[in-house]
Amino acid sequence: MSIRNFLKNNHVFAYVSALACLIVSMLTAISVGSVAVPVLDIVKIIGAHVFRLPIADQVDSMYVNIVSQIRLPRVLLAGLVGASLAIAGAAFQGLLRNPLADPYILGVSSGASVGAVATLFFNLSIPLLGLYTLPVLSIVAALLTILLVLFFARRVDRTMRVETIILTGIIFSSFLGSFISLIIALTGDELQQIMGWLLGSVSMRGWSYIGIIVPFFIVGSLLLLVSSRELNAMSFGEERAQHLGVDVAKRKLVILVAGSILTGAAVAVSGAIGFVGLVIPHLTRRLWGPDHVHLLPLSILTGAGFLMLTDLISRTIISPTVLPIGVITALIGAPVFALILMQQRKT
Repeated sequence: MSIRNFLKNNHVFAYVSALACLIVSMLTAISVGSVAVPVLDIVKIIGAHVFRLPIADQVDSMYVNIVSQIRLPRVLLAGLVGASLAIAGAAFQGLLRNPLADPYILGVSSGASVGAVATLFFNLSIPLLGLYTLPVLSIVAALLTILLVLFFARRVDRTMRVETIILTGIIFSSFLGSFISLIIALTGDELQQIMGWLLGSVSMRGWSYIGIIVPFFIVGSLLLLVSSRELNAMSFGEERAQHLGVDVAKRKLVILVAGSILTGAAVAVSGAIGFVGLVIPHLTRRLWGPDHVHLLPLSILTGAGFLMLTDLISRTIISPTVLPIGVITALIGAPVFALILMQQRKT
């Protein structure tokens, strides 16, 4: 058996490898910085948080404050954002049967950004939602965007070819980008906050931001995970999926809503971070195979570890200056996008 076949058929090895990479990425991202924190101390601090144990005599109080208040929430938030974008990208690629589809390229991230920026600009707050006003409005904007993209793609091309959908998404993304630019031009004191959202960052985000994204991450991920077998059927075409007993219209709506929930919540807490939903599912599919039953959860683990390391690079590569995460993911993702496109054309 070749190495590639072994990887695609040994799912236990896949999960163990992905989980091990995630743990190593998390410990590395917490340990490295202007003050290096020993890994053993990090394990003690996290263990004390999980099991509510005192650690006053075991670990330096400076390390406890650095890990508990600064690095751990930042790294966990990066992991949740990466996991959200990765599983959403894997689901969109399966639904549209094209590895070029992802929330960023389809305009979903841009729509969510418009929702977030408008919320910040107009200082919107819905009394019943409170702290969740920002993610909810981002999710609504993301869902409206993907529905409009599909509507206009169908008007242009009745057969709804994937190329048409992707081009429509790019057009919408450009249009929404100009709308965001208009808001920036009208912005005064809120400019710095809005620019931080647009460039993508998990810097200076506390535990409250984790509390914002976790409920939406759980709901969106569960909706996609329970749709994994239907995604497998739809990857062979909608007509064949219907013959296999899949309610295609209902399942497509569930997948689109779930992907929008994940993307909107991720954008609300970190800004528009592109290409994670493109690179990670493609890499995971190449390593472990196209079965969505395993592709989706493996994308969660891989996406979380990837963005943790990306955030580490962004804050250390030209320290003490912190680069936006979106810059790093674009530098990685754009060449991968071009490579996938060339491979498709050759095929």
